[in-house]
Amino acid sequence: MAPRTGAGARAVDLTVVAVPGYFAAMGLEYRAQKRRLARGGTPAAGDYEHRDTLASLTMGALSLVAPFVVPRLLRPVTAGRGRFARAAVGVALGAAVVTSVADAVARRETHRVRSDPVVDADLPTDDGGGSPTGSDDRRSTARRIAAVGGVTALAVAGVAVTTAWATATSPERLWHRRLVPGLPGPVALATALVGWDFLYYWNHRFMHTSRYMWAVHEVHHSSERYNLSTALRQPVADALGTSVPYGLLCLVGVPPEAVATARGVNLIYQFWIHTEAVDRIGRAERTLNSPSHHRVHHGTNRQYLDRNHGGILIVWDRLFGTFEPEDERVVYGLTTNIDTFDPGRIAAHEYVDMVRDVASATGWGDRLSYVFRGPGWAKRRRAETA
Repeated sequence: MAPRTGAGARAVDLTVVAVPGYFAAMGLEYRAQKRRLARGGTPAAGDYEHRDTLASLTMGALSLVAPFVVPRLLRPVTAGRGRFARAAVGVALGAAVVTSVADAVARRETHRVRSDPVVDADLPTDDGGGSPTGSDDRRSTARRIAAVGGVTALAVAGVAVTTAWATATSPERLWHRRLVPGLPGPVALATALVGWDFLYYWNHRFMHTSRYMWAVHEVHHSSERYNLSTALRQPVADALGTSVPYGLLCLVGVPPEAVATARGVNLIYQFWIHTEAVDRIGRAERTLNSPSHHRVHHGTNRQYLDRNHGGILIVWDRLFGTFEPEDERVVYGLTTNIDTFDPGRIAAHEYVDMVRDVASATGWGDRLSYVFRGPGWAKRRRAETA
């Protein structure tokens, strides 16, 4: 639901209103695919596959429920609102201290073994010769403590930061702190539409370059199919991410309901570009995002990775160096596909991998990098430390 303004207005959620249209369009796309195959056409990555489609629709339904459920679950630890918010910060800081101490112990024991092969010589060794069992035990224990502590510190701190950020940057709150008077209706709506699309470009680009945001967004890229149902495969963990707040538009006089309308228009526009049924849209592709441009965005081909982040307008990609035209045939999915139609695994697998990586790290540099640097860095680092 859109936030209230001072007058108590409430904007209609256009994405919910459009639900019947989504299903009607998917039905037409499916019929067109059946006719193509009946005429002897070859199967394509854009064809519907019932398990994949069901997974996408399930994720879409969950994405509608999540904004009502997840914030309520996190409310107790939300800064300024939750009764356990301060306790959560204390847990995060305490876990960080314990982890740092455990790191120091593990490094000390590793150094002792390497610099003095006869240390703890009175204790039995694993093989009668190698590193002493005493030092190994202390190092192993310290690393287990650091693994749990590191994950706890980053997870709890992450929830505290993301919930506090969402509360502080809501459109309603920023509207009450606006720097200029409210803009007149048509001007406000035009500013909201262009401003939302501009901010969306940067937020979408950020989702592809920072792993904790990719963990939110990769749900949408997890299908190896590309049809209108893919557009509905939406994240359920938005509350665990941060973004450039769309509420910034309220500071320059755009009412919250106009921001909500711009959101709806932007997302509805992006629905129709998830298809292989439309090839090109002619000269309009110089300005507008299109099925061709967005197919590139979903591609795992090397030349297509992290390109074409625009929502309605493709001009942002052209201006900021992330545009790539569709050339070779697109291969959809993730660079390492998860091979599942289970909504739970689709939503959680990147978080599970991130927890494992943070737990395996031996210092804060790697722990933070596994969370904040790109998903590609994590893969390279795992290979280096294997």
